[in-house]
Amino acid sequence: MFRISPILPILLVLLLLACGKKSVPTTNQKAKEKAANTQEDLRLQPINLAKASQLDGYVNVIPRPRVLIQNMGSFRMHKDLVIFYDSEEAKPAADYFNELMKKATGSKLKMKTYEAPAGKESGIYFGIAPLKNPGPEAYNLFSAPKYVKLTANQESGLFYAVQSLRQLMPAEFNSENPEMPEEWLMPAINIQDAPKFKWRGMLLDCSRHFMDKDFVKRYIDLLAFHKMNTLHWHITEDQGWRIAIDKYPKLTDVGAWREAKDGSKYGGFYSKEDIREIVAYAESRHVNIVPEIEMPGHSQAALAAYPEYSCTGGPFKVETEWGVFKEIYCAGNEQTFTFLTDVLDEVMELFPSPYIHIGADEVPKYRWEQCPKCQAKIEELGVEDEDDLSSWFLKRIADHLRQNGRTMIAWDEILEGDLPEGAIVQSWRGMEGASEAIRAGHQTIVSPTSHAYFDYDIKAIDLEKVYSFNPIPEDVTGRVSTQVLGGECNMWSERAPQEVVDSKVFPRLLAMSEVLWTPPKYQNYDHFYYRVQRHYDQLDAMGVDYGFETVPVKFDAKMQAGGHLLLNLIPGGENLDIEYSLGEDQETQTYEQEVELDQSAMITAQAIKEGKPYGEAVKLQFDRHLANARIPIIQHKYADAYTGGGSTALTNGLRGSDDFRDGNWQGYQFHDLDCTIDLGKEESVSEIESGYYQYNNSWIFLPTEISYSISTDGENFVPLKTITNDIPAKKRGRFTAAFAHSFEPRNARYIRVHAKNIQHCPDWHEASGSHAWLFIDEIIVK
Repeated sequence: MFRISPILPILLVLLLLACGKKSVPTTNQKAKEKAANTQEDLRLQPINLAKASQLDGYVNVIPRPRVLIQNMGSFRMHKDLVIFYDSEEAKPAADYFNELMKKATGSKLKMKTYEAPAGKESGIYFGIAPLKNPGPEAYNLFSAPKYVKLTANQESGLFYAVQSLRQLMPAEFNSENPEMPEEWLMPAINIQDAPKFKWRGMLLDCSRHFMDKDFVKRYIDLLAFHKMNTLHWHITEDQGWRIAIDKYPKLTDVGAWREAKDGSKYGGFYSKEDIREIVAYAESRHVNIVPEIEMPGHSQAALAAYPEYSCTGGPFKVETEWGVFKEIYCAGNEQTFTFLTDVLDEVMELFPSPYIHIGADEVPKYRWEQCPKCQAKIEELGVEDEDDLSSWFLKRIADHLRQNGRTMIAWDEILEGDLPEGAIVQSWRGMEGASEAIRAGHQTIVSPTSHAYFDYDIKAIDLEKVYSFNPIPEDVTGRVSTQVLGGECNMWSERAPQEVVDSKVFPRLLAMSEVLWTPPKYQNYDHFYYRVQRHYDQLDAMGVDYGFETVPVKFDAKMQAGGHLLLNLIPGGENLDIEYSLGEDQETQTYEQEVELDQSAMITAQAIKEGKPYGEAVKLQFDRHLANARIPIIQHKYADAYTGGGSTALTNGLRGSDDFRDGNWQGYQFHDLDCTIDLGKEESVSEIESGYYQYNNSWIFLPTEISYSISTDGENFVPLKTITNDIPAKKRGRFTAAFAHSFEPRNARYIRVHAKNIQHCPDWHEASGSHAWLFIDEIIVK
């Protein structure tokens, strides 16, 4: 066979250089350039997704590692490899990976111990050794053509190294029934990684809808695969008690079951054997399960079983509606605490977690206000009111947990009184709860409704919104920021039975996993988005029925000074076209550029992918009227959580939908709406209308009355009409109502609208006495 001398290429290159010509890159040079480009990508240079091929050489890991360098070459995986481990601490992770290999190939690999250094023989090495990155979950993963080496400070770090290794495998490797070839390649790579936050969790509500044991275990696997380490397990609620308690069997005999809408019996619970199995499974995946046992509120299922621990003695039924209910544990009854501590003792026997969550959110005090025992306890304690009684209640529970070596977690309502010693505050009503907890010297877990509530529709919280989440409040800096343990995404299940959960959680959990693991300086949404597209193969293989990243079509509507609307239709993904119409009888058009509207219209938009409708059509009502773009002067500021879009929300022409979280509704808790609109000049006015929302399960009620008045000078107002609302506050469901007044044309420059808030949930309401909400969208002046 003819052979080329190895010196000949060198001589040719030298000859070209001598002639002053540019040398042709060798194969190795091209590979090095590609590797260098890949490393540059990892430094988070801006990514043009239209030219996504620039990342073709990038390996896919979510959450993104701190350091990821792709080297030349690859490692050949096959069933004849040997797994080496250097200690008993390293062996569990090695065993775990071997089980994965057995599932993928049909047989386990040979296992041997080794002494450093690794790589003397071809194989996969697991070792415990000090790393540059501190912490028990830090790890290094190095692969070369001859061997793969996983190193960590502790065994938990090795476990996370395995998760990264799994993501470097073909997606089929992670499927339930893999059919792998005899060998496959994984890239040569160097990863050095450690988490930003120690608490990376997901709340799974199995109370409002019961979920099978195997489903819970499946979610433990999915959390572990994405390096999440906490399952906050919500297992008691008004609608169902899900944990067996030997001393109180009626908790599951009665409290675990409710009457469904069709009259059938709905429910279920976890036996102690089930819970031990789930807890052991979670421990093997380095997931800590934190049980939540709700008190003193959200307890009607328990009180249906044992009404003697309520203020009235019952009888009660397990609740069938969603919302907040006034039946809570009686704080003035000593036997209540015997019951609760007995329950907690059995909970602590089942769950080794150092943390126990006791809820303490959304607790109406109405029953305590009316209860002779609770009022006597307030007098006995020498405290001022029911809020102080609540603080005493929670401190007593916290003391019992602390005496048993556990730390209490509760939702941020506990900040409304004196905090129990050592209690951890979970901030959900925004970021302020986290800030206040830190100022009080307490640790906090952050899961605000704005970014972390995965039961919310993607119209409110989409993939990019989740990725923008930072658990550290803006006003917290320096060393105190370490009091932020981390964050959670919350999967409440009022409207999400087991079969819907996947589409709610994914792909949003991918974003949450990255913002909790990866330090902000390594985060980049475009980079992340590209990796998500490649990660779907893994989710498909694992049978995840994921939902959309965002709504297929987004409306970007900008009200202009003249009162007309500039409307952009934004596709919610790649390779999407948009078709739209401006009314039912209007022609459908293909969207190409910004649309300018100067008259009322019902905009309907449909995303199109490969010639077929993609997702559901979305609608937006625009009303052209005299008050468009005028900024109302409001007496009581709207709630930060429900701004409706800010200062022009009530006059931007955009109507709110039947979802009060759609971003168009403006909310006022307890206070009336009292606003004045300056039209800029005198106009001939003949009609005023305002729209409101009711969903009394969420404490949102229509106003009791609405008053309209007008003025030419802004000081002297002429009353026009006071409309009394005759729609019952008891009416269930979600609905909107508009209240209009037409009159003979009159000149006016100033329009005043006063909508009276019901202020408190009525006595008949489940949360009677609690501050009620008034939601408004659009004041229309014609």
